[in-house]
Amino acid sequence: MPLRWWVQATMLLATLWLAFVVAMPAWAAFAISGALLAGVYGLFAWVGGTTVSVRDGVLQAGRARIEVALLGPAEPLDAEGTRRVHGVEADARAFLLTRPYLKRSVRVPVEDPRDPTPYWLISSRRPDRLAAALGRATEQPPPR
Repeated sequence: MPLRWWVQATMLLATLWLAFVVAMPAWAAFAISGALLAGVYGLFAWVGGTTVSVRDGVLQAGRARIEVALLGPAEPLDAEGTRRVHGVEADARAFLLTRPYLKRSVRVPVEDPRDPTPYWLISSRRPDRLAAALGRATEQPPPR
């Protein structure tokens, strides 16, 4: 999550606390504001904590997993390419793990004939590194 979102949420909740402290006892204002702050920070940590990894011949994006042997060559996309693939060139059957604050991504074609998903689109801060990791994983034999 961008630092800006954390700061904006904190400022919004500080403003709410100010309104609460005028309208109710201070202890209630602190309790409500503290609970809201914990809830918002928890939500941000949960949403921002999505992991993408390539390990033991498996690509994991969030809770979704697929063997790299079933994937084609990964294509790192810049902001414009991501916007196109996520927008006008999008395929409704594709798997998307995108986050609004990440502008770049990796497009990974699925080459499994039994899988109707044409590609995975995964947003990443470092799409080149993710594509390289996928390339290395497809070159190595799968672990036993």
